[in-house]
Amino acid sequence: MTKLSVNINKIATLRNSRGGDVPNVVQFAKDVQRFGAEGVTIHPRPDERHIRYQDARDLKPEVYTEYNIEGNPVESFLKLVLEVKPTQVTLVPDAEDAITSNAGWDTIKHKDFLVDVIKEFQNNGIRTSIFVDPILDQIEGAKATGADRIELYTEAFAHQYGLGNEAAIKPYIESAELANKLGLGINAGHDLSLDNMAFFKQNIPGLLEVSIGHALIAESLYLGVENVIQMYLRKLK
Repeated sequence: MTKLSVNINKIATLRNSRGGDVPNVVQFAKDVQRFGAEGVTIHPRPDERHIRYQDARDLKPEVYTEYNIEGNPVESFLKLVLEVKPTQVTLVPDAEDAITSNAGWDTIKHKDFLVDVIKEFQNNGIRTSIFVDPILDQIEGAKATGADRIELYTEAFAHQYGLGNEAAIKPYIESAELANKLGLGINAGHDLSLDNMAFFKQNIPGLLEVSIGHALIAESLYLGVENVIQMYLRKLK
């Protein structure tokens, strides 16, 4: 069964929009685990516009499932991850002014940099994953960095699937098959939702984990958090 990790950035966004501590990020993380989520994901950015660095520290003793911290490995992020020591770090090449992640790594161009960063995390017992587009030479490049896993960037699939184009899954299938052959674990995330999750899961061999944030929180406004988590878990069986 593919694990569901809930990205709680949107809860921090809501909290920060009003000031104070409502909704409480740590309590929400505890609740989603109690409701059945098998992981908690955060993506702190240097400007701390949603998840703050202190949130990452506060969450550490409360996340008893998988704790995944995503981000661009700038110096401050490196220090934070090495301090907190989550289960997994997912390296994402997002620009500081990006609204959300919008591209995977060029694992060939940035190989030397990624090798050094990944080695540092692995030496500290942290599993590493690289955010990548479904391009075969980039999957091979990810393997060459020494990463444990890749996270397939699924926005293109989700957009095309929403238009009725099921063939958009093809490059993801090919990428997953190659990753399996190379011994890379496979995660996925970005714009996966209740509408497309079952189709994606059924077609991707060896899918270990999905990280869902924006869609899950939006769906929960209508259907309730506990109910939505259970709906995802059923689709991931």
